Amino acid sequence: MGIQQNNESRDGLSLFLKSKGLRSTKQRICVYDTILEKKDHPTADDIFFRVKKRLPKISFATVYNCLETFVEFGLVKKVQLDRSSSRYCPNLMPHAHFKCTKSGNIFDLPIDSDTLNSLQSILPEGFSHTDFDLSFQGMSPPSNN
Repeated sequence: MGIQQNNESRDGLSLFLKSKGLRSTKQRICVYDTILEKKDHPTADDIFFRVKKRLPKISFATVYNCLETFVEFGLVKKVQLDRSSSRYCPNLMPHAHFKCTKSGNIFDLPIDSDTLNSLQSILPEGFSHTDFDLSFQGMSPPSNN
């Protein structure tokens, strides 16, 4: 899986990258810290503009490559909710997403083990899942817009 379930450790990131044969660069650390700081399911563009404030010379390609590396090694999830840009989610616990069609905000919806087992029951006989991607769209309460 990833570093830890909550992904909060910079030292953990460095050790994890080293265990995978990757260098712990300031660019990777900055991109990762940026994703963790504001868990709003940002796009690669959002992350690039946030990181650029700290590392003005960083390129979009570097940010994108960091994101793809984090996805490949299970440090963040790439979320595709509709035809818009992919978003990145640091929450590695089982959960679904809810996108408010009015505000565009995306919320994590926790999924407990009972619900996860219920989801398994809808698969055809003999099928098993390794991961799932469940999302909802609709209106969130006015206070969450």
